[in-house]
Amino acid sequence: MTGTLYLVPTPIGNLGDISRRCAETLAAADFVAAEDTRVSLKLLNHLELKKSLVSYHEHNKKESGPRIVERLLAGESCALVTDAGCPAISDPGEDLVRLCAEAGVPVCALPGPCAAITALSVSALATGRFAFEGFLPPQNKERRARLERLKTEERTMIFYEAPHHLRATLEDLFAAFGSERRISLCRELTKLHEEVLRLSLGQALAFYADNPPRGEYVLVVSGAELRQQAVSPEQAVELVKALIAEGMRTKEAVRQIAEETGVSKNLLYGAVTKSS
Repeated sequence: MTGTLYLVPTPIGNLGDISRRCAETLAAADFVAAEDTRVSLKLLNHLELKKSLVSYHEHNKKESGPRIVERLLAGESCALVTDAGCPAISDPGEDLVRLCAEAGVPVCALPGPCAAITALSVSALATGRFAFEGFLPPQNKERRARLERLKTEERTMIFYEAPHHLRATLEDLFAAFGSERRISLCRELTKLHEEVLRLSLGQALAFYADNPPRGEYVLVVSGAELRQQAVSPEQAVELVKALIAEGMRTKEAVRQIAEETGVSKNLLYGAVTKSS
């Protein structure tokens, strides 16, 4: 009987954030595949678990991945963990999930800590629609090209960044999006020195000119302002109806289309409710 690959999220800083289900899954797995076995060993020691650990990371995934799948096909179960957060999200675990899918191995994802969602929730920026961009390319040319393509992105954007790249990234964000675009810089989330700075890009650049970046960052950047287009009241009503047909509540659909088009909310609501 084929085993199962379990995707087990691990705390992003505070070991107390490990869930009971995640701990039970780690205890029940035949072996644990870890990004850094030394980091994962600390978690296992915290849980008072002794498990067989195998290494699986970006630099050995081509060799380690097929070996893990082979063991799964032989009936063993595996818990995949990263150093922090959700496996397979901006992580080589996505390749192992793909291998398992191709081989017919069941994959079970457990809910748990995720730095991107944690940062978004405290950013004080729009959370209804967002784009997770992960790590930007470290090379200047590629990073600037990526940001150029994101200039008109209207959703809130989430980036991961290391401290030694932060200043260069802020300079490029400033150049691409302008000084007034809002950014929430979330540092050392859930840890002792957790810090959230909510600034404009101009303010952030000035702040880190005098203060050295420390710790791992999640950057949450507001999206571009909605581009107003000339839309007739009749067209706006049809847009509201389309959102309602997709399952959105009437008041929310009216509010969204009114903001996007400038057509009166009262006019839209009256027209939609009259025709329904």
